[in-house]
Amino acid sequence: MSASTAPAPTEQVSAPPPTELSADGQRRTLLGSTVQSVLAVVTALLLGGLLVAVTDEKVRHTAGYFFARPGDTFAAMWRAASSAYVAMFHGAVYNPSGAGLSGKLYPLTETLTVATPLILAGLGVALAFRAGLFNIGAQGQILVGATLAAWVGFSWHLPAGVHLLAVLAAGALGGAVWGGIVGLLKARTGAHEVILTIMLNYVALNLVAWLLTLPGFQREGSSNPISPAVDENAMFPKLLGEHFRLHWGFVVAVLATVAVAWLLNRSTVGFELRAVGANPRAARTAGISVTRGFVVVMLLAGMLAGLAGTAQISGTEHSLTSGVAASFGFDAITVALLGRSTPWGTFFAGILYGAFRAGGVTMQSMTGTNIDIVLVVQSLIVLFVALPPLLTLATRRRRIQEVAA
Repeated sequence: MSASTAPAPTEQVSAPPPTELSADGQRRTLLGSTVQSVLAVVTALLLGGLLVAVTDEKVRHTAGYFFARPGDTFAAMWRAASSAYVAMFHGAVYNPSGAGLSGKLYPLTETLTVATPLILAGLGVALAFRAGLFNIGAQGQILVGATLAAWVGFSWHLPAGVHLLAVLAAGALGGAVWGGIVGLLKARTGAHEVILTIMLNYVALNLVAWLLTLPGFQREGSSNPISPAVDENAMFPKLLGEHFRLHWGFVVAVLATVAVAWLLNRSTVGFELRAVGANPRAARTAGISVTRGFVVVMLLAGMLAGLAGTAQISGTEHSLTSGVAASFGFDAITVALLGRSTPWGTFFAGILYGAFRAGGVTMQSMTGTNIDIVLVVQSLIVLFVALPPLLTLATRRRRIQEVAA
């Protein structure tokens, strides 16, 4: 072939450098991997054990002659940390000194009982996150759901089965309305959901405190801010018998996890919500209503948190108080983060945090270790889960800015 007929060399055209990190890339980076979650938990436990050791009286005593006999100090540190975690395990999973099999497994049932509202509220936070929204309002949604559930529980008198279903529906409705307000305002006005949910948390807290001063809500003959107890027909039956606190609300949490997993991975609505969370502009171009997605996901997230309030009312507390939600709504944010905002990841993260709560009391009573150590470990888990993805995002943004410049 002659030179005149030879094909011209193909010019390699490089793609233009990215100017910003896509929303999908940000979401994937923040979600991270299961390995990161496991490493975060292990690292937090190691540092927590170190903190237990350095605050132990015997360790401080042996540290006084550390250079003469360093082995004594290390041995005391190991005994302090290991005894604390062994006591936590006995209080959260298995107690070898318990009477019979039921006594030995009682701690595990307590873990599952405490984990039930954490799982339900965590699913609400995780679902909103998958749609690109930060639901910081699970605390308020739990309170409103618990308020409606308690009112239906003590003021209505229905047959067994029907009454419990009515309480569940009321709790889900209360949480859905409280979450739906955020979704509607976000869709209509563009108001930021973090600000809205934080404000509504305080509105819900003060609303419950006010309601408990009214004759219809305050328990007759009591000056304390507590409602009448719900009817027996409105309570969850015990799952393993009257000797355990574990109730059928845990089964509701399992079913909710299955439902959320199906919704996100198998349904059209779930696909649309994930599309909105991944890239709202692309979703809008594809014909998906982003504003409707905001409303729908906050309704569903609030409903799940409302069910967590129902688990408190019908499962463990049986009455409405200002502290019925405890800190479950805020802990749910950590549970969803540790679970990487996946349904089953959130489920197991909720059980882990339930174990921390249940085992922390035993750890304090058996070893004298301050229960605040558990809070430190939980905080360290949040730090180690969030820090690597945030550093990755910051590094990518800096590289993108350098390329763009």
